[in-house]
Amino acid sequence: MTQAPKPSKPPVSNSGSTSTKLVAPTSTTADGKEVYNSSPAPISHLSPSSQVPSRTATPQPRKIEEDEDDPNVPAQVGAKCLRNGCNATFVSEEESRNGDGDAAVCKYHPMQPLFREGSKGYLCCKPKVLEFEEFLKIPGCKTGRHVFVKKVKPTDPTEELVRPRIDHYQTPSQVHVSVFAKQVDQARSNVQFEPEHVHLDLYLPAGKRCKQTLDLFDAIDPASSTFKIYGTKVELILAKQTLRAWSLLEKTDVQLPGAFGYTFSAGGRTGSVGAKDAILDHNNLSK
Repeated sequence: MTQAPKPSKPPVSNSGSTSTKLVAPTSTTADGKEVYNSSPAPISHLSPSSQVPSRTATPQPRKIEEDEDDPNVPAQVGAKCLRNGCNATFVSEEESRNGDGDAAVCKYHPMQPLFREGSKGYLCCKPKVLEFEEFLKIPGCKTGRHVFVKKVKPTDPTEELVRPRIDHYQTPSQVHVSVFAKQVDQARSNVQFEPEHVHLDLYLPAGKRCKQTLDLFDAIDPASSTFKIYGTKVELILAKQTLRAWSLLEKTDVQLPGAFGYTFSAGGRTGSVGAKDAILDHNNLSK
C-alpha cells in the first residue's frame, strides 16, 4: 500500500523584520501536496482621536507694552508728546490732556522704528521711505491719548541725568554749539530756543538723559535758530540778535578782564565747556 507523502512545512523567515502567522492549508496539488500561505502580522492603525498630539505650540503674538501719561506730574507748555510719530505739543491741561477735541487725540506708532538697507519706517505698519525727513512725516497708525510725562513702571531702569561735553565757536552772526551725546533718541528728544536760553532734553541709551538749560551770554533769535541730531552729537546754530562777539557761551557772575575770550583750535574766538584746560590766545596770556 502506497502511503501519501507527508505534507511539507511552510518556510519560516529568519529576517525578523516581518512576523508571519500560520493558517490552514488553502489548496492541494494534483499529487496530494497541501499548500500553505503566510500572511504578515496585522498592523494596528491608530484612530485620529488616539494619535499623540504635536508638541509644537502655536506662537502667541507678543504683547506690546505702551507708555502711559502720568497726569499727576505737570507738563511744561510746549513739551512734545513722547509717542513715536506724534508731533503734538502741550498747550494746557484742559486742551491737551483732559479735553475731547482733536488736540487731545494722539496719532502715533506703538512699535519702534525700523532702519534697514536705507529703508526707514516702523515695525507696526507698512509705509517705508528713504529720506529721514519723509520718515518723520509718516502718519501714526494708532490713536490714543498723548504722553507728555511718562508714567514710571516698576520694570523701568532708573533714569540717570548726565551733562555731556559742549563746545562752541562763533561767526559775526551765529554761534555754533556742539553737544557731544551719542545715539540720541530723535523721536523723543527736543531742543527749545528762547531769546536768552536754550533748553536741552536729550534721551540717551541705558536710561540716561540730558536735561539742561543754557543761560546764553547774549540774546538770540529763536525763530532763526536751528538744531540737528547726528549719531555722535547734536549741532545747534544760534542766530545772534546783534553782531556783538560772545566772550563765553553762557553768562557768568565772574568779573572777566577786558577783551577776554577763549580760543579753541588754531584760531578764532571760541569756547569749550567741559574741557580739561582752558587755552588762551596771546593777548590774554600777557595779562
